[in-house]
Amino acid sequence: MQKHILNVLVENRPGVLARIVGLISGRGYNIETLNVGPTNDDSISKMTIVIPGDLRVIEQVVAQLAKQINVFRVDNVTAKPHIDREALLIKVSTRATGRAPVIEVAMLFGAKVLGVHPDSLTIQMLGSQMQVDQFLTLMHPFDVLDISRSGSIAMTQE
Repeated sequence: MQKHILNVLVENRPGVLARIVGLISGRGYNIETLNVGPTNDDSISKMTIVIPGDLRVIEQVVAQLAKQINVFRVDNVTAKPHIDREALLIKVSTRATGRAPVIEVAMLFGAKVLGVHPDSLTIQMLGSQMQVDQFLTLMHPFDVLDISRSGSIAMTQE
């Protein structure tokens, strides 16, 4: 199932986020990640929503979102030239392997060690959703203690 990235410009008001999430989940569609932040206009927020589904599902979601009074624009950036990034913080145990193998994998992905502890490392990684998933796959054998992912943000390159 393909993951679709939607950028939604909405009115920056209380309750708008809850209405958008309710609209999507109320129709039985899953939100894989959701990121909301301000734009250069204080009255508008940008939501980046990642939704798994086929094209029919995404077309329905886009149409429903576009009908909402607090929504200014809905853009499916998936098929357009775009840049998407996700931030990851991960704490990995170094008891069994030591620090070197964990640091080696982190360096391959351009990740940074933020915290060194007696039995673990805290690492920051920034990349596309696919890169973050690949990094996590290589980290799991090292006994992952904790993970925090930001969810995707995206911008078209048009």
